[in-house]
Amino acid sequence: MTLRIAFTGTGHISRVHARAARGLADLDAVAIVNHRPESMAEYAAEFGIERRYATVEALLADGGVDILCVCTPNYLHGPQAVAALEAGVHVMVEKPMALNAAGAEAMRRASETSGAKLLVAHCWRFDDEVNWLRRQIEEGRLGKILRTRGYGVHVNWGPEGWFTDARYAGGGALADMGVHAIDTARYLLGDPQPVSVYAQVATQYTDYDVDDSGVIWINWEGGATSFVESGWWWPHADGPEASTQLYGARGFGQLFPTRLELPDREAATVETVDPGFPPVRDEHCPQEMYDAQLAYFVRCIREDRTPVPGAAEGLVNMRIIDAALESSRSGGVVQL
Repeated sequence: MTLRIAFTGTGHISRVHARAARGLADLDAVAIVNHRPESMAEYAAEFGIERRYATVEALLADGGVDILCVCTPNYLHGPQAVAALEAGVHVMVEKPMALNAAGAEAMRRASETSGAKLLVAHCWRFDDEVNWLRRQIEEGRLGKILRTRGYGVHVNWGPEGWFTDARYAGGGALADMGVHAIDTARYLLGDPQPVSVYAQVATQYTDYDVDDSGVIWINWEGGATSFVESGWWWPHADGPEASTQLYGARGFGQLFPTRLELPDREAATVETVDPGFPPVRDEHCPQEMYDAQLAYFVRCIREDRTPVPGAAEGLVNMRIIDAALESSRSGGVVQL
């Protein structure tokens, strides 16, 4: 049976997901939701979509949809996802999952109560290089991971529009870019629970009413520590989006460029393991990553499996972001 997917929002990321849907033979794009008729018309023409709606409620009232892909500004993620989940429609929601952990928890409850599945689009879990490095960690090649350092920074660039308006975005660079670094580190570590968070989050490079700079220190169950940088308009960053360095008891691993460094103390040598990925990608966020993400969600629906990253993973990330903002306000460590 062919599944039917609808999209909310007509911006860049919605089009990325619509292209992913177009590549799946057992998935039909049937509807688009947006408050701007002219934008909907253009989007519908590009992707061969007939049904257009001003609200999710109108879409759900008409029925005929199995999956809703939520790609609207952050403040709409929770309400639109909950409405669809309560109607029994499966949901893939863009990051950040919600404005805060309370909103994320409401989404989790709606999914659990209705049985409709929820996937949070933490896309880097579907990247080939990320998964290669995760396999090396699982095989023990680096030993116990002691600490990580990750980046979610736009260098000499930043977004405009609703991204910079606290009414619609909730937060700034931390919610937009830092969440990529947080989730990638957690995924590579095997999804441990956070124990405590210390952060300094500020607006340093712009006059936005949301943050454009953040440094976050996360302590995890099991003893690992993650240091995360988030930002817009920074003059420099030590790695691209989701770039992560891992310091293990037996070696070092890194994403973008992706490699291992395995020291032999007795021989006083270091073996470099190069998996053969290009040092710089033609497209850092490739379409194939999003294709794999949506294909996985469709398989979860067909096989009645709980998606990962789902409500649980998205909620943990929102708890970390909430804690980072609280820590920055208070100047202290926040226990989780």
